[in-house]
Amino acid sequence: MIDALLGKKAGMTSVYTDDGRLLPVTVIELGPCTVLQVKTPERDGYRALQLGFEDRKRKNVTQPMRGHFKRAGSEPKRFVREVDWDGEDDIEDGSVVTVEQFADVKKVDVTGMTKGRGFQGVVKRHGFRGGPKTHGQGDRLRAGGSIGQAADPSRVFPGTKMAGRMGGKRKTVRNLKVVRVDPERNAILVNGAVPGPNKGYVVVSRAG
Repeated sequence: MIDALLGKKAGMTSVYTDDGRLLPVTVIELGPCTVLQVKTPERDGYRALQLGFEDRKRKNVTQPMRGHFKRAGSEPKRFVREVDWDGEDDIEDGSVVTVEQFADVKKVDVTGMTKGRGFQGVVKRHGFRGGPKTHGQGDRLRAGGSIGQAADPSRVFPGTKMAGRMGGKRKTVRNLKVVRVDPERNAILVNGAVPGPNKGYVVVSRAG
């Protein structure tokens, strides 16, 4: 049994359930993924599968990586990750796994990179209220305010919420309900939102 597959966030929509409820769902293009390397305890010290998703141009791949892909009988891939594997299925280099692996899965965890927002202030980054709009403070509307004391401890504590780079971090959303699996379109529909922009790469794994 393969624990996870690689995919790409297609976007959000909504679907009706059998009892008439309208659910917001995220459509994820999940697979097909090519097995680039089978990791074994005897050779590598642990058991896992290296998967590749979505072809890319050979001219944009380094020579060592071209040889790695060629050894698996695969075209170069854009998104490459290792996933857990219990070693029970008959899988070898070059095998192709599809969304059908998740046909019986009820809940999944989705890992992706959040949208990068660049350098942001404390109001947007941390939800600060900002300063008062009256009493002559026209230039303090989105300021962070005090960040510590002067005499004691006479420094700013690590972790103080301040302006800085926002987003662009690895995030996992857990226990998302699987609403539908569509093997014909290599798609899976999950209830709720997942990290990242549309067309952003994600790793979908079995919950728990």
